[in-house]
Amino acid sequence: MDNLEYTIKENSINVNLSGHVDSGNAPELEAKLLSLCSENPKCAITIDCANLKYISSAGLRIVLKLKKQNQDLKLINVSSEVYEIFDMTGFTQMIDIHKAFKTISVEGCEVIGSGANGTVYRIDPETIVKTFMDEDALQDIEKERALARTAFVQGVPTAISYDVVKLEGGGYGSVYELLKADNFANLLKKKEKSLDELVQMSVDLLKIIHSKEVDPDSMPCMKERALGWAIFMKDHLPSDQADKLLKLFAEIPEDNHMIHGDFHLKNIMYQDGEALLIDMDTLSHGHPIFEFASIYNAYLGFSAIDRDNVKVFLGIPYEQAQEIWEKTLKMYFSDKDEKFISQVQDKAALIGFTRLARRAIRRNALKTEEGRAFIECAKRNIAELLSKTDSLFY
Repeated sequence: MDNLEYTIKENSINVNLSGHVDSGNAPELEAKLLSLCSENPKCAITIDCANLKYISSAGLRIVLKLKKQNQDLKLINVSSEVYEIFDMTGFTQMIDIHKAFKTISVEGCEVIGSGANGTVYRIDPETIVKTFMDEDALQDIEKERALARTAFVQGVPTAISYDVVKLEGGGYGSVYELLKADNFANLLKKKEKSLDELVQMSVDLLKIIHSKEVDPDSMPCMKERALGWAIFMKDHLPSDQADKLLKLFAEIPEDNHMIHGDFHLKNIMYQDGEALLIDMDTLSHGHPIFEFASIYNAYLGFSAIDRDNVKVFLGIPYEQAQEIWEKTLKMYFSDKDEKFISQVQDKAALIGFTRLARRAIRRNALKTEEGRAFIECAKRNIAELLSKTDSLFY
């Protein structure tokens, strides 16, 4: 058959399909593939569809029969056009089907933002791509796409990825359409929006996020993660501090409301008068105090020793970052007095420094003079905040 080639190696059958699969060639193709399955019952089957241009309903029936005969069936390198056929007919829910990825280059592209898990580039006026470089890139991308869809369905304004691409030089990217959108950090830098306007929009968005109650199985639990930070620090703090810290973390109430987990100016885009969230891989559920701890770290915590860090990270001076943090609390808790707001700041800072100290130690910061200085700074802040904090929630 001109459009079917195959190899059998060890416990796998690798099939290459090309051209069109339709009623004209389906009977012959079906007979050959089912025969391969019958003759090699212990072999997994992978069908490479890189050169498959079209598949009709007759071809879909062949795939279904193969699946019934061999549960390890997998289709790879499926073009967008053919994948759409599989997706519309529900085959992607039943069979392991992988799209072929377009390859792009991000060399010379504007960096929109960067974080622990990837870097976001603008590749043209209408499109941005978040890149992932680790070994589990595809798994991480699918996880983030699923979390973003959950948030979107709940009514949280967020950009939705419409494609996955390969990157020249390695890695993968998740592609978003954001026509003429810009992040809040750039809007502030270019003075297209005032600081107060941006903080108010970000607080409005934050309140939308925190108002959404989610199925706890749909996203990670932040309290579980945070307890790990406190447990880790038991070996790095005096016993009385470590015991109190763990007790305070354990007493934070369970909460199924959504939190973003990495909320700052570079992860909020402005498009057509609307604020949109990006970078959704940190989405979780938990008490909002964990969100404020993350925000504290983004604006102040990471710069506790070197105030230029926030300039590198967010492109704004430390004094402006401090102003954003303070105004975020005042606008979010506009109905509360200064004492309440000050207490929330202390709680957020205590959680934030616990996380930062644990992070630095795990990344071998104790081996460098700069790293040791940062860890000691974090531990001093933890000790001071513990002395005046009796709970980590409000």
